[in-house]
Amino acid sequence: MTYEEQVQEELIRWKRKIRKNPSMTGRFTKKWQNKFNGMIPEKFHQVVTSSIKNMVQATIYGTDVTSKDSRLRALPLQEQEEKAKQLIEKFKKTAAVEGAGTGFGGVLLGMADFPLLLSIKMKFLHEVALIYGYDVRDYRERLFLLLIFQLTFSSDEQKQVLLDRVEEWEKERIKLPEKDQYVAHIDWKEFQLSYRDYIDIPKMLQLIPGFGAIVGATVNYHFLDLLGETAINCFRMRAFREESTTN
Repeated sequence: MTYEEQVQEELIRWKRKIRKNPSMTGRFTKKWQNKFNGMIPEKFHQVVTSSIKNMVQATIYGTDVTSKDSRLRALPLQEQEEKAKQLIEKFKKTAAVEGAGTGFGGVLLGMADFPLLLSIKMKFLHEVALIYGYDVRDYRERLFLLLIFQLTFSSDEQKQVLLDRVEEWEKERIKLPEKDQYVAHIDWKEFQLSYRDYIDIPKMLQLIPGFGAIVGATVNYHFLDLLGETAINCFRMRAFREESTTN
């Protein structure tokens, strides 16, 4: 079996997992998340909303990205993925260290963790896109990174819709308006609520002084692991789709 055939099988299993009907555990967790929402300081919710809006705007308008010369499209898929997996391990450790440091200090530093973790996640996505050969100076490629982000940190129902968008990305990409028009129509509330719901329970535990250091390190490590898995499979889909259209 070639590496490409092995990867295609892994991709099929991953998509099947995403498309599964919402589990009982997921519905139970959502019920508890709604209860926990009222227990989390309002200031934390404000930090979440502001941080996500700033992150999305910075991603769309961002100009501080690596040059086109850093792209690695010429490398075989296996070599690209070896580099991507090394990158995931690097960022998982970075996120864990950051989560432990902010989690140790309780509520104030716990809230500081949120924008820091977002910046780590987006930096990771920018770098992994370059590994797979995509030019993130194009704002549409940066929108794809946001789509990966949403797919990773959304409810089971939303994941299925977002996976459809990833699979049809090339069609959506060519229809996108200028970035100013796009930003004007972003549903900020929906974007931030889906992410906040996903992270509510672990992040609330991170606000507990001392104990939060353990939670922060573990949770941040896990979040980067999930983001890495989603990113790799999303770029695999694009690679195979582009290959099929050129053959």
